[in-house]
Amino acid sequence: MADADLDVVIRQLARQQHTGLMTRAKERRDRFNGLAAKAKSKETGDRFKMMAKATMEQATAAARRLQMSADNVADSYARAMRVAASTPVVVKAEKKPAKEKPVKKAAKAKKAKAKKAK
Repeated sequence: MADADLDVVIRQLARQQHTGLMTRAKERRDRFNGLAAKAKSKETGDRFKMMAKATMEQATAAARRLQMSADNVADSYARAMRVAASTPVVVKAEKKPAKEKPVKKAAKAKKAKAKKAK
């Protein structure tokens, strides 16, 4: 996995999250359906069935958004790596060392004051 491209890793992690999300949603749906079966009144049973259905709809939508986001990120990363790999490297010429360092203004001012003081 150390040599794997990160876009592949991103997609793999998204699949794992998608699987986990859908598993939890199915558990919640089954719980609501179980409560609907045990309900004493028809209205309560219908309410639990609606909650089970809404749970699956919301989880499916969230999983779809998660998958689309992961695909977009992975595609963007892969595209950026292709561009970076195709961009030529600019080699800068080395600067020649200066023969003499320029004298700073403060040093010039001190020399001028010393001459005036004499």
